[in-house]
Amino acid sequence: MTENFRTTIEAPAYPFNIGYDTGLMFFGSCFTNSIGLKLKDLKFSSDINPFGILYNPISIKTSLEILAKKSLFEKEDLFEHSEMWHSFSHHSKFSGMDLDRTLNVINDRITKSSENLKNAKYLFITFGSAMVFEHKETEKIVSNCHKLPSDNFKRYLLNADVITVEYFQLLNTLKNLNPDLKIIFTVSPVRHIKDGLTGNRESKSILFVAIQQIMEHFDNIYYFPAYEIMMDDLRDYRFYTSDMIHPNETAIKYIMDVFGESFFTKETLKIKKEIEKVNKAVCHKVLNPETKAYQNFLKNNFENIERLQKEYSFLNFEFERSVFKKK
Repeated sequence: MTENFRTTIEAPAYPFNIGYDTGLMFFGSCFTNSIGLKLKDLKFSSDINPFGILYNPISIKTSLEILAKKSLFEKEDLFEHSEMWHSFSHHSKFSGMDLDRTLNVINDRITKSSENLKNAKYLFITFGSAMVFEHKETEKIVSNCHKLPSDNFKRYLLNADVITVEYFQLLNTLKNLNPDLKIIFTVSPVRHIKDGLTGNRESKSILFVAIQQIMEHFDNIYYFPAYEIMMDDLRDYRFYTSDMIHPNETAIKYIMDVFGESFFTKETLKIKKEIEKVNKAVCHKVLNPETKAYQNFLKNNFENIERLQKEYSFLNFEFERSVFKKK
């Protein structure tokens, strides 16, 4: 009998399943981005981080309230630094050199994602860190410091009870906006080591306690153990990128497989497998593209996506179709 030399985390079971007909929203850390983009590649209807990557629970909460109220930004909400216009509520990918254009990009995304939040069936929230930066002048917690001098900010750890109270308010707002919305919390397995490993553990423990307290009071809240899969199941540095902090592609794929086992219907898993074949074919590189074998490969794949498009009309294969046509 072979001994098991690792802790295997079984895929959790949930009282619902996710299919291709459901709207998904993702908020939170770079880990959320990785999972959300994987699902987008698999043709799921996913709205990923409409304010950019967010790490702390308060910034995530504020962003969701903005969408719930559809509160558009004014010019006064932006500030100029290093020849760029920024928002303290957004990641730097929303920053721009032109004020009007930057404002339009921000508000267009708020308008679109506000509608998505009303209609989404599942909202995934990933907490990354309990550490926050409070802008001294406005006394508001910011999502991004945009490389302003550190003396502009007060840095401190949130309290689990503070997070819990803030989310009681948010979750009641979301329940009124979208009564059928189910919310799945995760804690990012990415380690924030600026305060050392001990500081990272303290921060993560606050997040776990807050989520547990929130779950005790709402019946539409669930938890997915992404952190535990990475830290206990994949307990090996070969599953990290070269910085030894972020999960690598192998780890993300493994967590995605557990995610699929937990949430996807049998039909969804079947469609997912078909799309993975298409994605693999799109990325296929060949040394001799003029060969008859390769031309048959392209023809067969083009016919395959035509078949899938007819069978699953809700999927969009425009990009894949154009790639095979071009080749």
